[in-house]
Amino acid sequence: MKRNMRRAFTLVEIMIVVLIIGILMAIAVPNFIQARQTSRMNSCIANLKQIDSAKEQYAMVAKLSTGATVLSTDIAPTYIKSYPSCPGGGAYTINTVGTNPVCSLAAAPDLHVLP
Repeated sequence: MKRNMRRAFTLVEIMIVVLIIGILMAIAVPNFIQARQTSRMNSCIANLKQIDSAKEQYAMVAKLSTGATVLSTDIAPTYIKSYPSCPGGGAYTINTVGTNPVCSLAAAPDLHVLP
C-alpha cells in the first residue's frame, strides 16, 4: 500500500529562513545607506572643486583681486558648462575670490565641504 507522502516545509524551517533574511537585511541596509551618503558627499565636493576652479579662472581673466564678488552668472556657461546642484539637496554659495565655495550641507552629519 502506497501512502501519499508530500514533502513540504515545516513552520520552523520557514521561520528560520525568515530570521536569516532579517539578519542579512539588518546588516546590508545600513551599509547601503552609508554608501549612498558617502557618494553624495563626494559628488558635492567634486562640484565645489569645479565651482572653485571656474571662479578662479574667471577672476584671472577679469583681473579681479582677492575679495572680489563672483556670481554664478559670471562663471556659467563660459567657465563651467552648467551650474551644478548638490546631490544632497543643498545650495552652493560661491563666496568671494580667494575663499572656497561652500554648500549649505557643510555642517555635520553631511560634511559637504572642501578639504
